[in-house]
Amino acid sequence: MILEIKIKLQKIIGKGIDIEVTSSEKEEFGHYSTNVAFKLAPILKKSPFEAAQELVERFKVQGLSFFEKVEAVQPGFVNFWLKPELLQKELSVILKKREFFGKLTTKHPQKVNVEFVSANPTGPLTMANGRGGFYGDVLANVLEKAGHKLTREYYVNDAGNQVKILGESILAAEGKIPDKEEYYKGEYIKNLKGKTAKQAAVFLLKEIKNSLKKADIKHDSWFSEDKNLHKKGEIKKVLETLKKKGAAYEKDGAWWLGDAVLVKSNGETTYFLADLAYHYDKLIKRKFDLAIDIWGADHHGYAEKLKKEISALGIEKDKLKIILTQLVRLVSGGKEIKMSKRKGEFVTMDDLLDLVSPDVARFFFLMHSLDTHMDFDLDLAKERSRKNPVYYAQYAYVRCLHILRKSKVEKFPPAGRQGKSKVDLNLLNSDVEIKLMLELAKFPDIILQTAEDYQVHRLTKYAVDLAGIFHNFYEKERVVGAGGDLEVARLSLVLAVKIVFENVFGVLGISRPEKM
Repeated sequence: MILEIKIKLQKIIGKGIDIEVTSSEKEEFGHYSTNVAFKLAPILKKSPFEAAQELVERFKVQGLSFFEKVEAVQPGFVNFWLKPELLQKELSVILKKREFFGKLTTKHPQKVNVEFVSANPTGPLTMANGRGGFYGDVLANVLEKAGHKLTREYYVNDAGNQVKILGESILAAEGKIPDKEEYYKGEYIKNLKGKTAKQAAVFLLKEIKNSLKKADIKHDSWFSEDKNLHKKGEIKKVLETLKKKGAAYEKDGAWWLGDAVLVKSNGETTYFLADLAYHYDKLIKRKFDLAIDIWGADHHGYAEKLKKEISALGIEKDKLKIILTQLVRLVSGGKEIKMSKRKGEFVTMDDLLDLVSPDVARFFFLMHSLDTHMDFDLDLAKERSRKNPVYYAQYAYVRCLHILRKSKVEKFPPAGRQGKSKVDLNLLNSDVEIKLMLELAKFPDIILQTAEDYQVHRLTKYAVDLAGIFHNFYEKERVVGAGGDLEVARLSLVLAVKIVFENVFGVLGISRPEKM
């Protein structure tokens, strides 16, 4: 609906003004709202509220075929209420499109590389890796549903100092060399005895892949730093490119780009140069339109440096988006849980998935914006009741299945002829029915907005909100047994709820239980 409202606003306002439309959180503010009057005010030489009033009058002149009501409110917002007939029509669209409802088309589809997790193969995946992993997995799903072409990539840091330290850590665990503070610790290091650094990295990467499989986090591409950059000479090629462009300079026997070292005075190439080569490969050689990197919070300063210096390779800054995940704690009874001390003082992703299902872990991580610290409430996560948000949403879906099984509604066309009776969706006009249809109609908006701002937590909120509105509808309106055309119409509405739940669960990577 957001896109349709934007088009109608554009016809009235004209081109040249960026129009923002949002769904309203409270019913008194309409179904949708826009702040475009604040942008119109200076042009019209009026206050924002006066501009909003003028916009409403223009709508009235053109007719309100789309809207039941359009209202200007202080200090300058315009609120819209959709006509029930429009929502009933959208319900029919859901019933026809089914699994394709919410799938968008775009005039300018992009070739997008989403790189996520990418933990060094020097240890097991941590719970923090899981947060970025689930986020990247779902963001890729959203962008794909929005019409873009996606590659889900894992960047394997299998070269450089961290691999060297891994090998030395194993030797120290074997007692062959003195232990040092920077060496990796934990039982898993002892289990690597007898392996070289390279062998250990290969083994740990297999363990990482197993953990990701357990979490149902998928990647299309595994990009090896050692194989694809070092052995193919791509790092040296990028260095030469920077030299030819006059961007790299020599100082104190080392090579620099800005204030970043590319090659140390001893001839050793840096991680920064490897990263430049990797992004050159993505954005120049493989010709991705957009690269999205999902990194840990400790990369803040580094991310800004990379985005700044990447332009030296002829890469536009807008082609690289770096998203940082904030810290996460496992909490029970209000206290942080310290687990897996034998593994090196951290909670592994496998540890978490031994305690809760992948559905729960995924949903809980996705409920929070990545730019906020979060506490993973283990007590709530273990709850198998409506208190647990993922179970609350899944229970609504299961209730839909129960109603439909009882009614046998899926044995005949829901949007056309149902037996010998045509479905009369106009009968769905109670407050709770209109509210439920409005929520269903929002799903494409949710996909569109998330594809634009990457706020994936919007999807989990939508699933919980839809569940709450559906439960309210079920409690207030009789479905099976309502009789006649009204029963058929309400069953069609329940079927639409089932369809949308399947679609949102599909994007989230959440299972669809048959019973609970």
